[in-house]
Amino acid sequence: MTGIANSQLLQAVALLGAAVLVVPVFRALKLGAVLGYLVAGVLVGPFVLGWFTDPEAILGLAELGVVMFLFVIGLEMRPAHLWSLRSTIYGLGLTQLLACGAALTGVAWLLGAPPRVAFVGAMGFVLTSTAIVMQLLSESGQLAQPSGQKVVAILLLEDLIIVPLLAVVAWMSPTHESSAHGVPWASALTGVGCLLVLLVAGRWLLDPLFRILARSKVREVLCAGALLVVLGAALLMQLGGLSMALGAFLAGVLLSRSSFRHQLEADIEPFRGLLLGLFFLGVGMALDLDVVREHFLSVLLGVLAMMITKTAAIYGVARSLGDGHAEALDRALLMPLGGEFAFVLYSSAAATGLMSQEDNARFTAIVVLSMAAAPVVHATARRFMPARRVRPRAAGVPPGLSGSMLMVGFGRFGQVVSQSLLARDVDVTVIDTDVEMVEAATRFGFKIYYGDGTRLDVLDAAGADKARVIAICVDSHTTANTIIDIAKERYPGAVLMVRTYDREHSLRMAAQGVKLHFRETFESALRFGSRALMELGVSPGEADEIAGIVRQRDAERFARELEGIDWATAGLANFQPPQPTPFTKPTHEGRTLHAPTVDESASSS
Repeated sequence: MTGIANSQLLQAVALLGAAVLVVPVFRALKLGAVLGYLVAGVLVGPFVLGWFTDPEAILGLAELGVVMFLFVIGLEMRPAHLWSLRSTIYGLGLTQLLACGAALTGVAWLLGAPPRVAFVGAMGFVLTSTAIVMQLLSESGQLAQPSGQKVVAILLLEDLIIVPLLAVVAWMSPTHESSAHGVPWASALTGVGCLLVLLVAGRWLLDPLFRILARSKVREVLCAGALLVVLGAALLMQLGGLSMALGAFLAGVLLSRSSFRHQLEADIEPFRGLLLGLFFLGVGMALDLDVVREHFLSVLLGVLAMMITKTAAIYGVARSLGDGHAEALDRALLMPLGGEFAFVLYSSAAATGLMSQEDNARFTAIVVLSMAAAPVVHATARRFMPARRVRPRAAGVPPGLSGSMLMVGFGRFGQVVSQSLLARDVDVTVIDTDVEMVEAATRFGFKIYYGDGTRLDVLDAAGADKARVIAICVDSHTTANTIIDIAKERYPGAVLMVRTYDREHSLRMAAQGVKLHFRETFESALRFGSRALMELGVSPGEADEIAGIVRQRDAERFARELEGIDWATAGLANFQPPQPTPFTKPTHEGRTLHAPTVDESASSS
């Protein structure tokens, strides 16, 4: 029994079981998955059930989740996006960060922490939980509003600031000071050299590497390449004496404008989510409940003091920069908590000797309790706050240009479709699995990315949940059917437009509720027939009229064929393909022009 109890398999089952049982409960209570992981870690850790006695062993592996988290953040840091939010990020965001950092450092120092520990503890509390705040913004309907976009910009800066903060912690650590008496120039040059190697490789090698991997058409190879880049960049920075998180972040930034960005994000996401959840479980296990009991009053006082001070600082900064009372108060009550990056910062500080394990446990407990209290505080405060009036958006934007469009497939059909959209400067994102096509399509002026449209994670990464129109222009009806099934279930608000292979495919799409489906050869065949009539002496007007009649009769027949199928009972499997029947009966009977050969007779029989 002892061997079974200590087996790694049993530990893995225990971790997964705790997460599966606890996290959904916290999500249902709208407290967030992060807090659920932390509580699950506390339960299975050494101070409650005692199933795990060495949380550090798990944290060592789970730190890769933080590395991958920062890689995904780097993928989102496109220069254009940063530039559009520059005034909010570097004005409001930086001012709020500095003000909160200074105020919270003072509070932590007054509560008895040494100056360096107070600084680290305060900066960890400054980094607001992105997961919890984004959830609260979404639930309150503020995410797309100007006030919500300001909060998003501030969170963006806080995501960015974790990288230099980790570097500052490493610089302030006693281990760094003791090693500074050796050969500082050698270690500094090593770090700079590793950084330059990463920048050069990212600039000239990564995109060609993924083009080669994509041509193999093996999904596992591309996924392995993504993991290689993330872990290789982290290892390179570690060899240079720098943060692994810094390497992953820089690799993400270098790939943020790559055509493979969405595919990379989709491939990394499952590993990131699992390992990051494991990291939070490890943090929960490492929470020393004995220390919390011994310092219960100081922990409780720390939670109240930190949350009140951060609320006051956020409100003061907002008012000083011109925001109204209601908006400033709402933002202050939305962001008075610590966040996930605090655990990363505290773990790094404890590992380098800058912060004791007791201080780590105390500050971690303060952050965890603030994350638990913040949703309750925000929900309670909103009940007593007057409803804010939302200003309508400015008029004058041409219809169809305010939303976005996702096009799946950029072959001969999709390229023609794109010309009309390009003429009106419509914001279109295109994904395709043909590497050569992705490379050649860049000259069209669209955002072309490599990605498999039959994968839900790729569609999510490409922004399908925000698209007003999803145009499915692939040349395979099987692929189109798969994408339709996903889109109808996951993106009900998007308008679906489908290129259909033939009449049978159109009937299937109509039966599934797709209203906008277009046979790829129908209109071109009508134009071909009209031109043939004109070449035979028919006037252009009459040729167009005949084409209109054929189009109308085809629509009527299509409707009759659709009504004649009992889709509820027969199902798609019993669908009978339509028989090609002419709209106008030929005036001459058909006749054989030559006798069939033996081979033709055999094949016809």
